[in-house]
Amino acid sequence: MFFSKVTVRAIDGELGDLSDLVCTRSGYGLHQAIWKLFQDPSVAQRDFLYRHENEEGRPVFFVVSQREPVPYGSSWEIRTKPYAPKVREGERMAFSLRANPVRAGKSETNGKHARHDVVMAAKRRLKSENTPRDLWPIEAELIQDEGVNWLKSRAEGYGFRISPDEVRVEGYQQHRYFRNKSKPIRFSTVDYEGFLTVTDPELFVMKGLFRGIGHCKAFGCGMLMVRRTSPRFFPG
Repeated sequence: MFFSKVTVRAIDGELGDLSDLVCTRSGYGLHQAIWKLFQDPSVAQRDFLYRHENEEGRPVFFVVSQREPVPYGSSWEIRTKPYAPKVREGERMAFSLRANPVRAGKSETNGKHARHDVVMAAKRRLKSENTPRDLWPIEAELIQDEGVNWLKSRAEGYGFRISPDEVRVEGYQQHRYFRNKSKPIRFSTVDYEGFLTVTDPELFVMKGLFRGIGHCKAFGCGMLMVRRTSPRFFPG
């Protein structure tokens, strides 16, 4: 596996030949731009995770992949290292995660199976229980509580555990991606920061770090970034 930091290089104050793709965080162009780094007709499925951030106004992507990213055009600056983290059972780590936390349920419009983000699911539950609006938790509390519960319920399956009082959940956003004239792609994200404890090192690495957590990985969700005591995320 490989861990890469992919930066969009500014050229004379512009973003060069990628300006039309990465002009906004929520645009479908971000998705297109990062996928083009891994174009290979022989690979039928996505074999990478990524997370988008901004540094000094420029898009930056952190990527975990089975293949090294290959730049196109003149606007990419890519730094890649082999990624083979060694962890121990009981090891405590700081982590960062952007995820799409959802719960399965039925659509209110057609009754079919659907996924609802945990914040909206909590609001629907309060509404169905006829809880007066003035007794609803504030949204920040819903995001924190529902986000932590979602991650805690899945942590064991990824080889780690968390303590609710050591995890912060914020940055709730609803996204709409437009692709040509097709129906928009909709999903929500939250950002996690906190501490975890490794319970199954092999599962943690192979599933948690290499495969990611939750849905919408194709759109920059699910990449678990961890560190020990140094300020740098893996690889060290």
